[in-house]
Amino acid sequence: MIRPTDFTSTVVRANEQRIHVAVAGEGPLVLLLHGFPECWFSWRHQLVALQEAGYRAAAMSGRGYGRSSCPAEVSAYRITELVDDCIGVVHALGESTAVIVGHDWGAQVAWAAAWTRPDVFTAVAGLSVPFAGRGLTGLTPVSGIPVGEQRPSEVTRAIAGDDLVFYMDHINEPGRAEREIEADLRGWLRNGYYSYSGSAPLPPTLQGVDLTDLDDQAIVDLLRSAATCLTPGAQWRDRFLTAPDVLPEWLPEEVIDFYAQQFEYTGLTGALNWYRCLDLDWELLAPYAHTPVQVPAIYIAGDRDPVTIWSKDAIAQMTKTVPELYATHVIADCAHWVGEERPGETNAALLDFLERLEHS
Repeated sequence: MIRPTDFTSTVVRANEQRIHVAVAGEGPLVLLLHGFPECWFSWRHQLVALQEAGYRAAAMSGRGYGRSSCPAEVSAYRITELVDDCIGVVHALGESTAVIVGHDWGAQVAWAAAWTRPDVFTAVAGLSVPFAGRGLTGLTPVSGIPVGEQRPSEVTRAIAGDDLVFYMDHINEPGRAEREIEADLRGWLRNGYYSYSGSAPLPPTLQGVDLTDLDDQAIVDLLRSAATCLTPGAQWRDRFLTAPDVLPEWLPEEVIDFYAQQFEYTGLTGALNWYRCLDLDWELLAPYAHTPVQVPAIYIAGDRDPVTIWSKDAIAQMTKTVPELYATHVIADCAHWVGEERPGETNAALLDFLERLEHS
């Protein structure tokens, strides 16, 4: 089993923040940024594969996570600051450029970094979340509307309707999600990871259905019935499935322990504040609207990931919004935690992309 101590840990000063980075290998720099509710260790399989392939892989803990700084102000977690953190890490590691790879929220930051700072980030890989312009998340309630055109809070309200609350809006009320998660941190993480994974059973009505080809109404209905939408006053965890006594092989109890330990140190507020800046991010990215990502890119996702399903339009539009898109890999019977659930396929896709970059 891969352990946290298998990698070199360092803390660097970046963008006036303390940023923790785990580093493996020597060679061209590949910067890895995790999502929620994870940490740098979610990249353990990729750190090993990249090291063995001759790259210097650096998995950073985003601000608000682990040993990195945790500013108090919500606005400190706006997208421009998160991108600047990544730039600062590249420079702190003695480099001027890097390939950036992100998963979940890390993918949103990675796309934004490559979009707005192609001078530093010469290529990008997004896992789970595709490029979605100003909107970041890929959510679109109606096909045909250019991705990113609508304010994120307007999109989530349109999906949830008058009778439900989208989970991102649930997070937006300060303290609410923190109280819920802190009440049983490890249990919340355990059930949450399982519920959003390809190991969780599909409802009978969705078995045998191509989830990546649902129409608009079917996608909205699915999101309203899943752990993405909540009854007002309910807890997010009420929509989770209960993880089995024996977890899937890809999700060892020791990994849950490590993730829980990271949040025991920091609390949840910093990590949740990334969500609380989505409307502000949309405003800050306005100058880049209608401008494509101008570096080579790859997209990797699972076909059962809710993000892949709700991002159908964003994925389709990447032929225009990311003109140097090398490939889109949608892995069958895989859900949100693609790099952990299916490390073999994920690593193969990443290494093929990096090798192509070297020979281009």
